[in-house]
Amino acid sequence: MANSPAAVPVGSQEQGCPIRVEHDRRRRQFTVRLNGCHDRAVLLYEYVGKRIVDLQHTEVPDAYRGRGIAKHLAKAALDFVVEEDLKAHLTCWYIQKYVKENPLPQYLERLQP
Repeated sequence: MANSPAAVPVGSQEQGCPIRVEHDRRRRQFTVRLNGCHDRAVLLYEYVGKRIVDLQHTEVPDAYRGRGIAKHLAKAALDFVVEEDLKAHLTCWYIQKYVKENPLPQYLERLQP
């Protein structure tokens, strides 16, 4: 079941609907479904070494920006890096910003230059 999407409920949106971050290991992405199934926010990553992931890109549709959705994607991706004992290269500018704003030791010690 390692390749099936895993849902991680975190936080809440403005209308009281919980933000659920889903991790699809096969597609190497974290997603949040917005407005039912029609829209989604996504964080993409790739393995660039045996134990190194590149957190490449985060995208939230314009209509949903400013609601903290990317923050939930970033946290889920970095928690995945920690839980799997991986190293991370941060290509995505938003993930770089998130780490600067949340300089947790467990994140910082897993960063690749």
